[in-house]
Amino acid sequence: MKYRIEHDLLGTQKVPENALYGSQTARAVENFPITHVNIGHFPHLIEALALVKMAAARANGQLNLLAPEKQRLIERVCKEIIAGQWHEQFVVDVIQGGAGTSTNMNMNEVIANRASQIVGEPLGQYETLHPNNDVNLSQSTNDVYPTAVRLSILLDYQNLIDALERLCITLKYKSDQF
Repeated sequence: MKYRIEHDLLGTQKVPENALYGSQTARAVENFPITHVNIGHFPHLIEALALVKMAAARANGQLNLLAPEKQRLIERVCKEIIAGQWHEQFVVDVIQGGAGTSTNMNMNEVIANRASQIVGEPLGQYETLHPNNDVNLSQSTNDVYPTAVRLSILLDYQNLIDALERLCITLKYKSDQF
């Protein structure tokens, strides 16, 4: 496998050459291999995170904190993610250290790097759109992650209701059995 080298406040980090995620995600994959089930296995969570990022970009645009071209790029990539694209790029373990920071950064980096692709810049440069300074502008993981989890439950509402109905039937059967 070929790699690119990214530089951030923690130093240098090898990242797979064509990955849309970046250095912080690559570190999280190395540091938190807990369940070996990544967040990409939960499409409603990925969609919900993209909805939160899109809403934040719109709010930051309305407040003139984010340039219109940056807002448009974030929205474009978020719409791609919501439509089911790039889910394989969400590689952090579903259980990780912290309060969802690695998940939040995975989303920020995918958005920033996909924006780089769109404008024809190399991955990992972050000149057009920076994962922290632009995509995560005015946000805290402590707000983004719980909001996305709640939204993902709403997005998957019918499956949850169906599972609860099956559980009720099974419990009724077991109560009769015992």
